[in-house]
Amino acid sequence: MNKIFYLTTPLYYVNAKPHIGHAYTNILCDTFARYRRFRGEKVFFLTGTDEHGTKIEKAAREQGKDPRQYVDEMVPQFKELWSLLDIRYDHFIRTTDEEHKTVVKNVLQQLEKAGDIYKAAYRGWYCTPCESFWTKLQLAGGLCPDCRREVQELSEENYFFKLSKYQSWLVSYIKENLEFIQPEIRRNEIISFLKEPLEDLSITRPRSRLSWGIDYPTSKEHVVYVWFDALVNYITAAGYSVDATRFENYWPADVHAVGKDIVRQHAVYWPIMLHALGLKPPKKVLAHGWWTMAGAKVSKSRGNAVDPAELVKKYGVDAFRYFLLHEVTIGNDGAFSEDLLAERYTTDLANNLGNLWFRIASMLEKYFGGKIPVIRQSHTGDDLLEKSFRLWDDVNQAMKNYDPRTATSKIWEVITRANQFIEEKKPWVLARREKDSDDQGLEKVLATLVECVAHVGGILSPFLPETSEKILKRLQLESELTLDQESFSKRWIKEKNKIERGEALFPKLDEEKAAS
Repeated sequence: MNKIFYLTTPLYYVNAKPHIGHAYTNILCDTFARYRRFRGEKVFFLTGTDEHGTKIEKAAREQGKDPRQYVDEMVPQFKELWSLLDIRYDHFIRTTDEEHKTVVKNVLQQLEKAGDIYKAAYRGWYCTPCESFWTKLQLAGGLCPDCRREVQELSEENYFFKLSKYQSWLVSYIKENLEFIQPEIRRNEIISFLKEPLEDLSITRPRSRLSWGIDYPTSKEHVVYVWFDALVNYITAAGYSVDATRFENYWPADVHAVGKDIVRQHAVYWPIMLHALGLKPPKKVLAHGWWTMAGAKVSKSRGNAVDPAELVKKYGVDAFRYFLLHEVTIGNDGAFSEDLLAERYTTDLANNLGNLWFRIASMLEKYFGGKIPVIRQSHTGDDLLEKSFRLWDDVNQAMKNYDPRTATSKIWEVITRANQFIEEKKPWVLARREKDSDDQGLEKVLATLVECVAHVGGILSPFLPETSEKILKRLQLESELTLDQESFSKRWIKEKNKIERGEALFPKLDEEKAAS
């Protein structure tokens, strides 16, 4: 059996409703998953929620709720957003799931048995928002080095995992596997971080300070540290210690997509945990940047969160997807502006792609009664047709590099060229000329344009699934595509099929609605 392509999002913390940062990660992963399925691969796409820890307990208590009641009320908000965004995940995991708790305890017992966990007193500075301990040297001006917020000095007895034991192994692994951490800037950050000695990781919290978490298997006085708990989810979903066949088919994960602020947990803690268990690390940790407004990270804690649901109501799902995928290269930060989203909607989507479809469909109706013209042997050699067929190679190369921005740019180059082709060939002039001749120029031009828009519609499937389906169905073509290079590089259109022009793919924006 071929290994299943396994990709994951991080688990999202449920102390507030989801925002644009969460949407971006899931849209990225959904696009990667759809593209792999489009190529005929079997895919397992995992997302879920992180539901334990100090912040959750604090948020629940502030609302006068039990933590379990609180998380049960918050999780549907994430699922509803993924449904709205047409995110087709294969499994949604919660850290409160019983199977996950079982796997976490199995992992801890295995590490204890191997001698990689010990109990010790610890004094350090604790950041509640990050749920992390820091040494005095690691503090930045007395503040948390990650989030720059206040910390409190704590002294307590906890269980520790021997990160330091495996530091030299991790350094060698990263240097020998340059694709493991992407992009390069994040790999270099981790290599720089590992130049200093690693401290062992405190993997429990005293129950007297935190009661909301997974019980530590050998101590009623401790609960499992939220990050240790959450990272294990990736092997829980793959069946570790509970389903050997499933685990063999799924692990190692092909891609962990994460925000750049949690690379350390995924590229230091996690591979060491796996190595200590005798397991392979994930093939790739892919770290994307932040979305910013006025130079500040968009986040719930900063109070500048952008609501994806509101944007979808105004612009539609595909316009929102297009903006996030096309606006930044993975790894870089993106500056969010609704004005820019509206501009992309109007120029790239409505005026370029939407107008292309409208012009082609209208000319088919006017000159051929809405039917696709007869395809003749002479209808070959056009640069537009060649560019359309070459989209497979161009998009495939970009997606191999996890680069949807380049992929969508290549598609829009063809869309732009198709609009230019119409202006150059002037079908309306050819139509007048052919009234008194046997010239087949109009048939050739329209057949070429229909073929082009069909291939554009097909290759858009992972990126703009709703738009792709509309185009293909209006051409009476199969909308659930599984393709390879050979099948993509052939003609798809069926002559004499009657097309449906339909409503505008991207209706003109209601200016008052868009500005509200």
